[in-house]
Amino acid sequence: MPQQALLVMDVQQVVADRFPAPDYLPRLSKAIDAARAGGVPVIYVVVGFRPGYPEVSSRNKMFRGLVGAATRPAADDRATQVHPEVAPAPGETVVTKRRVSAFAGSDLDMVLRAGGIDHLVLTGIATSGVVLSTLRQAADLDFEVTVLSDGCLDSDPEVHRVLTEKVFPMQAEVTTVDEWVAAL
Repeated sequence: MPQQALLVMDVQQVVADRFPAPDYLPRLSKAIDAARAGGVPVIYVVVGFRPGYPEVSSRNKMFRGLVGAATRPAADDRATQVHPEVAPAPGETVVTKRRVSAFAGSDLDMVLRAGGIDHLVLTGIATSGVVLSTLRQAADLDFEVTVLSDGCLDSDPEVHRVLTEKVFPMQAEVTTVDEWVAAL
């Protein structure tokens, strides 16, 4: 029987604040509570960098603007903190990544393999960023993948729709938080 883990990705305070969706965090919280009650590990993934951003290349279009920016988030700074409405419980794993995919520049694969986890349930911000990148890499690494479509959020509703209805189903089961919770 596959061992699932719920991945809560990039739901950091500074990220969530840029995506006004008042029903998102309560819905995500429902999935997290159900996972905990059902014995499904909850693993948080945050993006973060060391002071001075030694991990960021000037060739990286997405992240290079951070280098030299006025605000430099340190590893323990608010920028890397999970939103308090869905914060990790004591003992839950928090993985820091250095790129878009939850696997890139992190020890996520090691954590999953050590825990015998072979089925990932993906949630996070943004659908077109961390969710898409992580799904593709997880599928390539032979994980079974489920995406909670309403557990993901994107700034462009049409991009979210196309990904969850047309792209993701080629490599993952796509369902809703309520449907996943009921199946636990």
